[in-house]
Amino acid sequence: MKSADLLADAFGRVREVVHEAVEGLKSEDLSARLDEGGNSVAWLVWHLTRIQDDHVADVADREQVWTAQDWSGRFALPFPDADTGYGHTPDDVRAVRPDSADLLLGYYDAVHDETLRFVRTLDDAALDRVVDTSWSPPVTLGVRLVSVISDDLQHAGQAAFVRGSLGRQSS
Repeated sequence: MKSADLLADAFGRVREVVHEAVEGLKSEDLSARLDEGGNSVAWLVWHLTRIQDDHVADVADREQVWTAQDWSGRFALPFPDADTGYGHTPDDVRAVRPDSADLLLGYYDAVHDETLRFVRTLDDAALDRVVDTSWSPPVTLGVRLVSVISDDLQHAGQAAFVRGSLGRQSS
């Protein structure tokens, strides 16, 4: 298996978990939180998608899907376009209220497609390219992509947990 195929498979697994966590939820379920300090399914999926979009766009040297395809306008959030959710307060989390699962998954799928388009162009040598010198040791492209996958899976799993917990609460 080539590295590009491995990365595409890993991002595909993230997509599966995201879709399982979101599909079929109504707007109020997407935005529901287990407690006042908790994250909603909507915020978790929006955030993981924003991070993936931000990080992959940076290493691919392209504009983020968020602005290039006007997802920022469609979501109409009260944040600057560069906001990815890092450091958000409970009030910020509450502000992420997509009107449908389709909107949330539409943005996620658009980012996923761009991510796959990029990773499928990579060979093993490309993964050694240093993309961030602010860390010690410097971060390579391969490490950055694995970091995005890890972060995505953690947040997608959290979204699945919130969805399951909300389902049990309403039973």
